[in-house]
Amino acid sequence: MTIRNPVEWMWDQLNQTAQVAGGFGHAIYHQGDAVRARRLPVNRIGFNDLREALRRGWQDFISYRSDVLFVMLIYPIAGLVLSQLAVGRSMLHLVFPLASGFALLGPFAATGLYEVSRRRELGQRGGWFEAFKVFSSPAFGSVAMLGLAMTLLFLLWLLAAMVVYHFTLGPAYPSSMGQFIADVFGTPAGWALILIGGGVGFLFALVVLAAGSISFPLLIDRHVGIVAAVATSVRAFTTNPIPMLTWGAIVAGTLILGSLPLLVGLIVVMPVLGHATWHLYRRLTAP
Repeated sequence: MTIRNPVEWMWDQLNQTAQVAGGFGHAIYHQGDAVRARRLPVNRIGFNDLREALRRGWQDFISYRSDVLFVMLIYPIAGLVLSQLAVGRSMLHLVFPLASGFALLGPFAATGLYEVSRRRELGQRGGWFEAFKVFSSPAFGSVAMLGLAMTLLFLLWLLAAMVVYHFTLGPAYPSSMGQFIADVFGTPAGWALILIGGGVGFLFALVVLAAGSISFPLLIDRHVGIVAAVATSVRAFTTNPIPMLTWGAIVAGTLILGSLPLLVGLIVVMPVLGHATWHLYRRLTAP
């Protein structure tokens, strides 16, 4: 191993930083993005492709134990929810919106996993050091800006959930989990909360599914901007509406199951889905 002098090392780091900063300038719309969006191939897929993507996602998870990356993400949120349940109990009505909100943040949170799966597919080393190289990639500007958009969408979902609760079961907060469950399932206002909240949540999830299902892997894999990536993702959705809606249902169902034991199950569920998303992207866009 060659030991490099500090000046040379610092120069390389500055060059990498400059490249990343330059990427922000072209993040939203690269020259020729509209043309690229039309030319990028989108394949038709079926249910067998979904099964194969999940199978390969599980294999990647077993090979690299991706759960380590998500411990930092899950436990702070789980700790926040549990602490509120223990003391103020003022966030009981947001437990489900918080848990379901993982589906909105998932495409962005799994960015490092796409890089791991990409390298494994190419026969390259795909350890955690390589996964974090995505942060010094020229694509990071685009990834970060699209991730910011997803984060804002997540916050809007929480705000919408609070508004729905306020006009159905609110404005008072539930005093206990038992009372909250009884109010939700045992009163007309509670069923209104379920129906209206479910409908609003479905619309948020549909936007993320169409715009974000393959846009993040595409940004990492090819030199395109956000416009081309999102447009291609939407085209993949409209070309394969039934398989993509089924994929969305699989993601939602597994996230709900993973959230039941105090979010701990997401340590396995989210990495597997992240790796599987990369393989779904490849089946949608491979020549």
